[in-house]
Amino acid sequence: MEFITTAKASTVVLQLNGRFDAYAVEPVHAWLQEQIDLGNINVVVNLEGVNFMDLTALSTLMRGLKQCREKYGDLSLCCLQPPVRLIFELTQLDQVFHIYETEDEANENVRGLNQ
Repeated sequence: MEFITTAKASTVVLQLNGRFDAYAVEPVHAWLQEQIDLGNINVVVNLEGVNFMDLTALSTLMRGLKQCREKYGDLSLCCLQPPVRLIFELTQLDQVFHIYETEDEANENVRGLNQ
């Protein structure tokens, strides 16, 4: 699993590439925790490069979402590939997360939520 981070206006973006599973969650969890500790509470996770996720990955994203929202921020998702989108739909987590088609759309809507 590789990830790329960028800062945009009022958000930080984490772009993941590869399998997002139990073997890859620790660095993602650590990054999310570090961002939240730094006060970066509006996070966009770009899953364009991810074609497989397991339940530990879902749990990591849920934990990050909870922590962001506790500090009045949000964790949004974008660019979900069909197999990953299906996981969110089957678990009904597509009703919990804000999910966007593009990274630009996610960044724009996060700013709108916090104004």
